[in-house]
Amino acid sequence: MNPMLEQVIQRQDTWRGHRGQFNGTLLSANNDRHDGEGLSSGYSTLDAELQQGGWPLGSTIELLSDGSGLGSMGLFLPAMETLSEQGRWQVFIAPPYTPYAPLLAARGIDTGQVLLVHPRNREDLLWATEQALRSSTCSAVFSWLGTHDYRYGELRKLQLAAAGGDSLAVLFRPHQAARNHAPAGLRLQMREYRRVHILKQRGGNQGIDVDLPPSEDVPHQPQLWELPAWPVSGQAKDKVCLSYQ
Repeated sequence: MNPMLEQVIQRQDTWRGHRGQFNGTLLSANNDRHDGEGLSSGYSTLDAELQQGGWPLGSTIELLSDGSGLGSMGLFLPAMETLSEQGRWQVFIAPPYTPYAPLLAARGIDTGQVLLVHPRNREDLLWATEQALRSSTCSAVFSWLGTHDYRYGELRKLQLAAAGGDSLAVLFRPHQAARNHAPAGLRLQMREYRRVHILKQRGGNQGIDVDLPPSEDVPHQPQLWELPAWPVSGQAKDKVCLSYQ
């Protein structure tokens, strides 16, 4: 394991999904599965407009939203379920709400592979995100960058870290960030219910809206689009749901 990521995992303010021994084979770890092609989003209408036929791996994806970005997690649930088969960490860095484990489990996502990282400040946030992206033990890295201003060079550093691996790398930022240039290969906006705006896409269509059909949702399973969200406070934080804003 990358020693820097191991430092993050060992910190007391980092939550780990429980799955056996830390140094044993039962823990989420890297394996031989490394796909060089796009990862299906789970939505055929969106895959048809994405240059690689799905989520690009080895590149950062920016998701811009005026909510906390958690409602947009519905966009990534199918990919999370697919990545869960790899047995590697799925990392949530600085999430504004606590993921609701029963909901993730109901969607076929192994919560024992979910790693929550709570950086103390902006610098820790950038550092933790970079280290997770550089680690071969992470299949997905979701990082909430908040409303901070970021220099192009700082975002470029994250893009280069993602380029060296094969993780699904998603950076959540507010809509106002659309005014600034960013090195991400794919930039998306969610301004309407179940509609994705492709703001920028390297080598593919951009400036278009894509509707996500409800018919492609998993039948009889909870959908993040429809659940309420509550801010984390005291003992209630373990019951917070990811939701559409």
